[in-house]
Amino acid sequence: MNLVRSELLKIRTTNTWWVFGLITLPLWGLTLLINWLQTETLANGIGAGDVTAEQADQLQAAASADSLAANLYTNGQFFGLLIVMLLGIIVVTSEFFHQTVTTTFLTAPHRTAVMVAKLVAAAVLAILFWLVTTVLNLVFGALILATVDFAPQLGSGAIWRAIGLNALAYLLWSVLGVGIGVLIRSQIGATVTGILLYLGGSIGAAIAIGILATRFGDWINNLQLLVPSLASGLMVTGAEIPGNPPRWAGAAVLIGYAVVTGVVGTLTIRRRDIS
Repeated sequence: MNLVRSELLKIRTTNTWWVFGLITLPLWGLTLLINWLQTETLANGIGAGDVTAEQADQLQAAASADSLAANLYTNGQFFGLLIVMLLGIIVVTSEFFHQTVTTTFLTAPHRTAVMVAKLVAAAVLAILFWLVTTVLNLVFGALILATVDFAPQLGSGAIWRAIGLNALAYLLWSVLGVGIGVLIRSQIGATVTGILLYLGGSIGAAIAIGILATRFGDWINNLQLLVPSLASGLMVTGAEIPGNPPRWAGAAVLIGYAVVTGVVGTLTIRRRDIS
């Protein structure tokens, strides 16, 4: 616990946490506006014109009350996960950037314990960001649902599963960030790499999967499970979307990525020469 408190103190005594907080809020507001427009579009049945039977089923599932509510109550996930990943990276790379890593390991020579403390500290930050955005989502999401004559849906188990899985996604992405920070000690290098992998992987994979699915069939959509950012988005759907993998599969794959990253990061920091 002393190591965890030490890691949290390092974060609190820098500008890192509130700078990322200030970045998160406008991004959250932007995604809320987009999701508001999307909710009105789907609730009013706009865009369900000349489509195939399968596409019609997908639109119907996406326009269901549970799906619309889950999307609003997990609003901001895309950018939020990016932020907590970057925080995880900084929790590690700041030691190398400020050249305090040698002092840290002299003070606490058990490197595995230090790594675990960093993972816990990053997880605490992730849950804090999730909690703040979720409270805002519950307030504004209910108001937006009311504008399209939908109940808040807070009595639905699917909604709370989506909110809970969203918290799990935040936790797992903080672990992925710590792992990236261990593997790439340069703060700038790790940050740029993380952003490119997250944004490039999300956008590039979504485009590639869409093109391949059109040519080879909808079974290609299952490949989105291999992309962490797409898998985490899949976790928070309020209803099962026809043609998409189940939500539990997205959670399982993301857990696998986080476990591998955490283990590799721990083994790496134990063996790496620190000077």
